[in-house]
Formats: sequence, C-alpha cells, structure tokens
Amino acid sequence: MQSNKRESLPRSGFKSDRIDEALRRLHLAVEGIKASVVVNRDGLLVAAYPPGDNDSIISPTSIPQVAAMSATLAGLAERTLDRLEQGELERLMMEGEEGIMVVYPAGRAMLAVLVDKKAQMSRVLVGSRKAAQDVAVELER
Repeated sequence: MQSNKRESLPRSGFKSDRIDEALRRLHLAVEGIKASVVVNRDGLLVAAYPPGDNDSIISPTSIPQVAAMSATLAGLAERTLDRLEQGELERLMMEGEEGIMVVYPAGRAMLAVLVDKKAQMSRVLVGSRKAAQDVAVELER
C-alpha cells in the first residue's frame, strides 16, 4: 500500500532539472502514461518526458506537436470558460479511440499528458494534478 505522503522535489540543481524530475516521477508513479510535456501559454516547450522523438514531420505525437496542440486547446478552453462565466480552467480532458489527453494548468504553463486508453484514469488524474502543482511551484521560484 502506498503512503499518502509524497516526497518533495529536490531543492538543489537547476529549475529545469526539478521540472524534469516532476515529470519523471509522474511516469514512474502512474502506469499507462505515454508522454508528458510542460508548455508555456505560447506553445513553447519547457520540458518533456520521456525526452525523445522531436521530428514533428514524421510523428504526429512528437514533443513539439503535443506542446503546440496542448497550448492551443488550453487557450481555447480558457477563453470558452471565461466567455461562459464558468471560472478558471481546472482540467481539460479529451478521449479518443486510441488514447486520452489531459491538460492541467501549471502556473505560467500547462502540463499535457498523453495516456493509454487502458490506464486507470483516477490514478492518472490525481498524479497529473500533483505533477502540475509541482511544476507551478518550480516555475514561481
């Protein structure tokens, strides 16, 4: 049985290393996560895990593609919620035939997570929310 107590991110090192560590921990803690990216509001990549495929011409799920699409979708969701007077964006979730994408605000950025369709979504949502909070803290430092 897992403890509810979660280790805090290391205080030493570069901010980028601590954000990378938050993403790494998310992947280790939650089975079924394919990839995660932290992207700023303009769609620029801040961090990605696993670091890897960056060829956006060949792969539609490349890191730059995921970063750009998640920023676009989150911006649209925020404007829609504002226009409909529904408050701040807490989470954006899209489900497709092959998988799920979840986007959480993370301070000045967004955390986007690509998830296998068979993943246990309750664990994905809790883990992703915590990772987004960790990223937000690091970005404010």
